[in-house]
Amino acid sequence: MIRVILPAHLRALARINGEVHLEIDTPVTQRTVLDELETQYPMLAGTMRDHDTQRRRPFVRFYACEEDLSNEPPDDELPAAVTNGTEPYLIVGAMAGG
Repeated sequence: MIRVILPAHLRALARINGEVHLEIDTPVTQRTVLDELETQYPMLAGTMRDHDTQRRRPFVRFYACEEDLSNEPPDDELPAAVTNGTEPYLIVGAMAGG
């Protein structure tokens, strides 16, 4: 069971309360997590990554085990603590401005 925590605006869009729990076959990667999220919640498609290029949106960041995975290859396996449900996979809306 993969635990995913979404930012408030994406939870509101998908009408989700709290964490999302996903069943994903191994290997568990950023791509497989996002694919499953978009399958279960089609309204999220295009909000975290571009429809055509599948690249991360500029103001979205991905974290796991206190590490920023935003610029890591999407097909690298996520840490074991995420795949076994000990730690959540965090999708965070980045802040900009000054």
